[in-house]
Amino acid sequence: MPDQNTDPADDPMGTEVHSAFATPTPNLASMESEQLIEKEQLGADGPELEIGREREKARSLWQDAWRDLRGNWIFWVSSLVILFLLVVAIAPGLFTSTSPLACNLSNSLQGGSAAHPFGTDNQGCDIYSRTIHGARASITVGVFATLGSVVVGAVLGGLAGFFGGWWDAILSRITDIFFGIPLLLGAMVFLTAINSHSVWIVVAFLVILGWPQIARIARGSVITAKQQDYVTAARALGAGNSRLMLRHILPNAVAPIIVVGTIALGSYISLEATLSFLGVGLAPPTVSWGIDLSNAVQVFRNAPNTLFYPAAALSITVLAFIMLGDAVREALDPKLR
Repeated sequence: MPDQNTDPADDPMGTEVHSAFATPTPNLASMESEQLIEKEQLGADGPELEIGREREKARSLWQDAWRDLRGNWIFWVSSLVILFLLVVAIAPGLFTSTSPLACNLSNSLQGGSAAHPFGTDNQGCDIYSRTIHGARASITVGVFATLGSVVVGAVLGGLAGFFGGWWDAILSRITDIFFGIPLLLGAMVFLTAINSHSVWIVVAFLVILGWPQIARIARGSVITAKQQDYVTAARALGAGNSRLMLRHILPNAVAPIIVVGTIALGSYISLEATLSFLGVGLAPPTVSWGIDLSNAVQVFRNAPNTLFYPAAALSITVLAFIMLGDAVREALDPKLR
């Protein structure tokens, strides 16, 4: 047994064991200096940084979506194109003073000139003026058909998803029937039977066949939102059906509806042009890109400008709305971030 009075200096093994298991003494001076350095780095902006972090955590879905959209060049390009098209549709007189119905057969199928930048069609009408004025009918049909489909579909689908039961069963069977109707064939039959070619008749038809898609999307979104914990908690606290729907479910279920509606707007514009091209949509004296395309088919080999400009305007418009819908979808869908 080693002597208890042995000097530690004479027992190197004991010294090593003791030093290995000894608890290190904290260096208070170094800790204080580190705290001072951290405070100096934060400076007077410390509280602001904390507030910024809290705001970062408290951002909503729409704030996150707007932040993503601001950094997406597709959103800005499509928005600027759509804004320009809306100005053209609302005030075509800002871009041309020539009437789209002022036609002169002696100027038929002329090329581009100072008087007619895009040339003239087979009726002697100014193609530039008709391209500018054609935006109004096409965009009017697309916008109001989308609004009507979204309103009708969101209301019916939202109520079916919220209440369920027999209302949900009936709506599901009705939407199945509408989905079984070919859109183009149904349009030709419906518009031929009505024998009217006004803008609002075409809009009404597109709403009739377009609302089931929105209703199905709205129903699924409401059912998903209704099953969340915050809705259950609000119901337990005594919230009524109207408060649950308007304050808790609708704000969290509207994002998919906006995305589908934005993309559908471009599809409705394309469908209107197709129906007008086939002769069952809009008809003269209404100015439409589809009508101009139909007239250009007979002469586009000799005068390709009669087909190119209205087709380019239609393609750019449809593409702009589809690009905007894709940008909004990427911003609102957390899975795509």
